[in-house]
Amino acid sequence: MTRFRPCIDLHHGKVKQIIGRTLTDDEANLRTNFVSDQPSAYYAKLYREDDLSGGHVIMLGSGNELAAKEALAAYPQGLQIGGGIHPGNAQSFLDAGASHVIVTSWMFSNEGQFSFERLQEMADGVGREQLVVDLSCRRTESGWRVAKDRWQTLTDLEVNQETFDQLSELCSEFLIHAADVEGSCQGIDEQLVAHLGGWASIPITYAGGARYLADLDLVDSLSKGRVDLAIGSALDLFGGSLICYADCVRHNHRG
Repeated sequence: MTRFRPCIDLHHGKVKQIIGRTLTDDEANLRTNFVSDQPSAYYAKLYREDDLSGGHVIMLGSGNELAAKEALAAYPQGLQIGGGIHPGNAQSFLDAGASHVIVTSWMFSNEGQFSFERLQEMADGVGREQLVVDLSCRRTESGWRVAKDRWQTLTDLEVNQETFDQLSELCSEFLIHAADVEGSCQGIDEQLVAHLGGWASIPITYAGGARYLADLDLVDSLSKGRVDLAIGSALDLFGGSLICYADCVRHNHRG
């Protein structure tokens, strides 16, 4: 069954919901759906109390490490951490309470070339069972390609069956943001979700575009229950008006 996966997105130390395609170095163009008055630990405690596991904390740029570790401390072993993770800092986040570290840009050169050796180094350092590979992507003419650097730089890594088969040997889960619709509340990328269900051999969480509670059932149907759904901007928890957080909690516990 597709589960709801919670999230905590951090930008300049605050919990925010941002339209993904606007997240560039030029903050004049940044479009933000929500900025919370509550600290990151508030959300982590809520997820712990509601017994929601497998959520992720994403550090969007610098200045977020303190807020991230406060969230991890509030829900030890209940949250994954991503955003700027590399072999030099991964263990510190695990020591701070993360259940998994999420690797993205470290797997690529500055020019966007994938390095299996870099991913192997991460897996050797933290262990496959504590590593999540982020394959967040943008749509291209031929399908989808992984995007790094806050989803702005296309890499040479295609999101397809071959990639999942190769990389699943080194990690325990995948996280995929559909960057083109992230934060838009305009609907999930149904074609991508259906492919992910077919490619899945280990757990996968999809994020991007969710706008209705029924999207949980839609993802379940498209992926044959093999893909979980992260929901952010649409939630009333983050100032949205389309999905009630309490309904998502009930969805996870209904079985």
